[in-house]
Amino acid sequence: MQKFDVDLFVIGAGSGGVRAARIAAGHGAKVKVAEEFRVGGTCVIRGCVPKKLFVYAARFAHEFADAAGFGWTVEGTRFDWPTLIANKDKEIARLEGAYGTNLDRSGVEVVRQRAVVEEPNVVRLADGTRVSARIILIATGGHPNLGLDMPGRELAITSNEIFNLARLPEAIVIQGAGYIALEFASLLAGLGAKVTVVHRGDKLLRGFDEEIRTRLAEELAQRGIDFAFGASIDGIYAEGGRKRVRINDGRDLFADEVMLAIGRTPNTTGLGLDKVGVHLTENGAITVDDTGRTNVPSIYAVGDVTDRVNLTPVAIREGHAFADSVFGGSPWSVNYDVIPTAVFTEPEIGTVGLTEEQARAQGRRLDIYKTDFRPLKATLSGSQSRTFMKLIVDQKDDRVIGMHLIGEAAGEMTQLAAVAMNVGATKADFDRTMALHPSSAEELVTLRGRHSSSDPIPEASAEATPAI
Repeated sequence: MQKFDVDLFVIGAGSGGVRAARIAAGHGAKVKVAEEFRVGGTCVIRGCVPKKLFVYAARFAHEFADAAGFGWTVEGTRFDWPTLIANKDKEIARLEGAYGTNLDRSGVEVVRQRAVVEEPNVVRLADGTRVSARIILIATGGHPNLGLDMPGRELAITSNEIFNLARLPEAIVIQGAGYIALEFASLLAGLGAKVTVVHRGDKLLRGFDEEIRTRLAEELAQRGIDFAFGASIDGIYAEGGRKRVRINDGRDLFADEVMLAIGRTPNTTGLGLDKVGVHLTENGAITVDDTGRTNVPSIYAVGDVTDRVNLTPVAIREGHAFADSVFGGSPWSVNYDVIPTAVFTEPEIGTVGLTEEQARAQGRRLDIYKTDFRPLKATLSGSQSRTFMKLIVDQKDDRVIGMHLIGEAAGEMTQLAAVAMNVGATKADFDRTMALHPSSAEELVTLRGRHSSSDPIPEASAEATPAI
């Protein structure tokens, strides 16, 4: 039997790679992980975690505004961008240290340099060292697209750079209408920036439920965000310390920063995968089967580098499934049918399961339950923001196959509802559940009456009107 230096070599110490390495080591494998940047990957270093910290910072502006209706006088508030950046950096450094410590405790060796695949069972490090491995796992994630070449593209930033700007931009133009673009548009507007979103299409959040897409656009516009639909940036020009942004309809917008949030590309360039014959898709994603295995038997891949479902929890599950299956003798695969996710705009979106459009495209007969209400908090704060909830039920077996929320704590509610949906909960199961009053979440178990998308939506009874 051929002897290898290690049982598993992981390229990339992001969420998926770290989970795979730790679980494999727990099964007795000898594991090395190579990371050329910082341990923790996109999510921890320049993605989900710092973004959520920025979201919290932005929401204080709304809380201060709401406080007056409850009798509070809030005077002299002032936001300081450098303080936020410094405190964010401290927390990210702490998390990076925790990731490294957990790998050390698991017996995983971390190699802090770039690694590439040289042979089906060999990786080469940046210092020239060759390491043989029975299994190689690619978990290198992705990076922001910069789009087509255009004048001044080098003047734009992406979600990578925005966390380390020297100052909060007074005005920013963002191209894109996915969740990354809209989360930054929302939080920067909350912090006081003038935000303009430029989007080629006519609706936000492609792939989300149509009613959620429409309602978010209305809510963001109400919060002062401008939209240029059916448009794209043709060029960026430096003028007088600012940037002039030429839109393809002939308009010029002026801003301190221009952010491109138009998708992400898998990190496979220069990894040596072409030399060993690993199949890649047109956009560079690694093609894998249900177990994460490539067409080269010794090479696997998990996470965003496969461009399946690009979410951190999915990468973690894929890494765990890989390690249990290959090194633990307990094969299992990830269920992609019920994936809860949130969009941390203001208001927040939570969604799990099929959209109405996806369900109808599958030929399902549906019952739709939905409600739209002004939450109790807004009755005193004066906020005009509303909460919308929608359950999609398959008539065949009464199962809840989709849930879509927009409003405060939508993400938290969605996580718990996903538990019920994951075990096949029916609308009758929801109906039998006791309501927690007064709360917005109780509407999920008190919804009555079937509706089509064109029906008027009834006012909820939960927070807007106390139960009697």
